[in-house]
Amino acid sequence: MPQKIRVMVVDDSLVFRSWLVQSLGEDSRFEVVGYAVNALDAKNKLPLLKPDIMTLDIEMPGMTGLEFLKQVLPSHPVPVILVSSLNMRVFDALAAGAVDFVRKPEEGKRDAFLRSLKAKLAIGSNAHVRIPQAAAAPAPRTTASIPRVSSPSGTGTTGPIDLIAIGASTGGTEAILEVVRQFPARMPGIVITQHMPPGFTSMYAERLNRICKLEVREAKHGDKVQPGLILLAPGGLQMRVVRMGVGYSVTCTDEEKVSGHKPSVDVLFTSVASVVKNKAIGVILTGMGADGAAGMLRMRKAGAYTIGQDKETCVVYGMPMEAHKIGAVCQQSALTNIPQLVMARLAKS
Repeated sequence: MPQKIRVMVVDDSLVFRSWLVQSLGEDSRFEVVGYAVNALDAKNKLPLLKPDIMTLDIEMPGMTGLEFLKQVLPSHPVPVILVSSLNMRVFDALAAGAVDFVRKPEEGKRDAFLRSLKAKLAIGSNAHVRIPQAAAAPAPRTTASIPRVSSPSGTGTTGPIDLIAIGASTGGTEAILEVVRQFPARMPGIVITQHMPPGFTSMYAERLNRICKLEVREAKHGDKVQPGLILLAPGGLQMRVVRMGVGYSVTCTDEEKVSGHKPSVDVLFTSVASVVKNKAIGVILTGMGADGAAGMLRMRKAGAYTIGQDKETCVVYGMPMEAHKIGAVCQQSALTNIPQLVMARLAKS
């Protein structure tokens, strides 16, 4: 018998907390080792219970979930899955070191919530907990040119780059930010798929837009891919890049899940492989599962230059690992070096 995953539940709602403790306890993969009624209670119990992973509400009386993360994670780096309503503070909590989040369920949608939460608890219990550094100030919007840096060797097809496609999942909100905040305003159009439910993608786009030099917005059907603009796939829709005259635009449509996700990285990457071909750069970042691997392989076969985040810097080395295993990645890299690889490929073109 595999060892059970030790879970601690933190939520100030008696009804929701009791239901969550019972539901997780009925699953043979998990052992609920305890619960806390607020963040201060959790801070006191965590060293005693020693869970493998914990669920954490953000909005609680007294000490908030965000304050808890900032105070506790540096000394007790336990993986945390946020269980939250639609709230911008989720991204602050992810920046503070939480691994992932699940939106609190609406009436009649508890089964889907439980499936998502259990999957994230199972994977997240082995996640690398990132202890955050001091936050950098938002970068001013400038028109700085792409710096000339050493070019990547022997990979990808040399030629002009029209578009950069990025895909990520667990741990991706901060990984994407770390990459795109390094880019100057003068960049080819960028399209991003990050696994995220509806509502949160618009808030995440707003967060990126405040911090990055490029303009960032949640994509809408028909939006044109333009230099200096990042388009983020909307939660609950599939985003593709399509040819529009001499340029490109995106379609955002309500379809079935692909590779278990909507939006799916495979959908985005496959479309880029089909229409942009060797004039693209693909980047696959931290995340559970295999979404994006097959699409990135198509990109590489079409001549695109592809980059995968390495194991050491991933929160979860799933998607980049699967892409690397099937030969989809031209070059693996630590997260901090990925912006330079992208810039080097652009300089080479």
